[in-house]
Amino acid sequence: RYPVVVDLQGLEVGRQRRPILLDHTRDVDFVMGQTDSVVPMNGQLIVAGQVMGESPKARQVIALNDKGFAWQASIGARADQVEFVAEGKTAQANGREFAGPVNIARRATLGEISFVVLGADDNTSAQIAATHPNKENEKMAFNEWLTAQGFEVDTLNESQTKSLQAMFDREQKPVAPPEEVPSPTQTLRAEAAAEAERINAIHKLCAGKQADLEAKAIGEGWDVTRTELELLRAARPAGPAIQTSTKNHSSTAIEAAMCLSVKMPEEKVRTWYGDQTMEAAQSRDLRGIGLNELMHRVIQAAGLYVRPGRMSDDTIRTAFEADRTLRAAGGGFSTISLSGILSNVANKALLEAYTAVASIATRICAQTDVNDFKQVTRYRLTGQGTFEKVGPDGELKHAQVTEESFTNQIDTYGRIIALTRQMMINDDLGAFLQIPRILGRQSALAVESAVFTLLLSNPASFFSAGNKNLVTGASSALQISALTTVEQAFADQTDKDGKPILLTPAILLVPTALKVTAQQLMTETRVNETTTADKPKPANNPHAGKWEPLASPYLNSQGIAGGSATAWYLLANPADVAAMEIAYLRGQRSPVIESGETDFDTLGMKWRGYFDFGVAMQDFRAAVKSTGV
Repeated sequence: RYPVVVDLQGLEVGRQRRPILLDHTRDVDFVMGQTDSVVPMNGQLIVAGQVMGESPKARQVIALNDKGFAWQASIGARADQVEFVAEGKTAQANGREFAGPVNIARRATLGEISFVVLGADDNTSAQIAATHPNKENEKMAFNEWLTAQGFEVDTLNESQTKSLQAMFDREQKPVAPPEEVPSPTQTLRAEAAAEAERINAIHKLCAGKQADLEAKAIGEGWDVTRTELELLRAARPAGPAIQTSTKNHSSTAIEAAMCLSVKMPEEKVRTWYGDQTMEAAQSRDLRGIGLNELMHRVIQAAGLYVRPGRMSDDTIRTAFEADRTLRAAGGGFSTISLSGILSNVANKALLEAYTAVASIATRICAQTDVNDFKQVTRYRLTGQGTFEKVGPDGELKHAQVTEESFTNQIDTYGRIIALTRQMMINDDLGAFLQIPRILGRQSALAVESAVFTLLLSNPASFFSAGNKNLVTGASSALQISALTTVEQAFADQTDKDGKPILLTPAILLVPTALKVTAQQLMTETRVNETTTADKPKPANNPHAGKWEPLASPYLNSQGIAGGSATAWYLLANPADVAAMEIAYLRGQRSPVIESGETDFDTLGMKWRGYFDFGVAMQDFRAAVKSTGV
């Protein structure tokens, strides 16, 4: 029912000679040949063997191979111990992380290898080399063999290349036909002699210079070829600055590492990804990861290859091809996607910048969600009348409910961002993420500007004498007496029947020119105010601590019509009754970034950043404005 992963650490290979079949069919017509080398190495199963089959089926496989058909490989094995990983859980195998639901065969016994048209693992391959290849094919086959063993051709010196070529040539020799079956005694003696010869050869190869590796080779039964390979790996020099790790990390670990690379706060990144992912992100293997290394990892995950070193146009194109391949694979095991990882990191940069803006708009407005871009009408139900005394007959009279409607409509605000060729070649992750950071901040400012532009425009005479929520005149300047007047106007608001609604203010909203005055009035219990002669005022402040003071530069901005350095407001708690409302599309209350296709003639990638929201005035009873003049 669920995919199966074979943990190669627990795969029992047994004899090196295993059958090679077509489509796991054991009929003699489907026999392709047999293996002479089966080696689990670096999270892969590397198999070599001879084609012996001469049936029409075998000839068809060879003919398709010669025409360039890309055969894949599959194994037939007995699962001896299986671990089921449930949905939402993850587990490690072959140096990779797999997300459930999936079955992991922790112990299995190899039966056969098969050529298949489409394998369960799309990263497999099966190739048939010609019996007498020309020099060019030999060179290509040798380079492919080197890559399969984990070597980079350009990093090997002449001596190493010569040794590896000799090993490759030995593997290409045809296997001698089986000899006559020896007796048990002969077999035992031959095995003892072979083991002594193997150990002696390992001693000579290591020559006392790699004691740990020598002990491991003898103890784990390595042959001479395997020992030579491991000695070469241990001795080869360090590669170029950009290296693709042999350890596979999850996409979330790579995302977290990239967030840390551009100095996002560690605690915030930990909140996003969790402790386990952060541990992987801070490992030596991922520390400081940039654009170039990400692109090489994506190329490796797709099974493609480019020469290591400086980033080139060919590397960029191969990375894009790899990204398309991995995204097309869909539900496979590969979780690394260039566009997907960069989209998520860009979203994190955008969100960090968006939340860093000290928003006043979201604190004075109600926030709600809508399903589309059509104008929506909201209703506030108002009880008409009060409780009445029940008569002797016990009959309760019906209460009436009236509706007051308000409208709102959302729009889309956005920009296009791009990962340019220059950014990729310069490995400049910071320059790329500077764009979503700007978009995040601009998104927050767009909401702020929309709210205060609407508030200051006073649509439909929202603040007016008719609505009993406007105080004017010299006595309306921000001071104790004006606060008392505005508070009374707030308390005197009524419903349609003229009945008090008992709505109280919670926020004192002022322009930045009155910020200090508002803070003093809300914190100081004693305030000395000037007055005319013979008309003293009390020094105590009856409004201290009553309301939360908030100041916004938009209120006294010269660039917005209606701005004033003297006007101030008392507002109700928007969670109770809101004077204004911000609506978002389907619960998305912050801007987002999505990947998009770039133009054919552009060597880069594009994303679109956008935010869907709308603002509207709601209930005039929830706010009172004082002009201050």
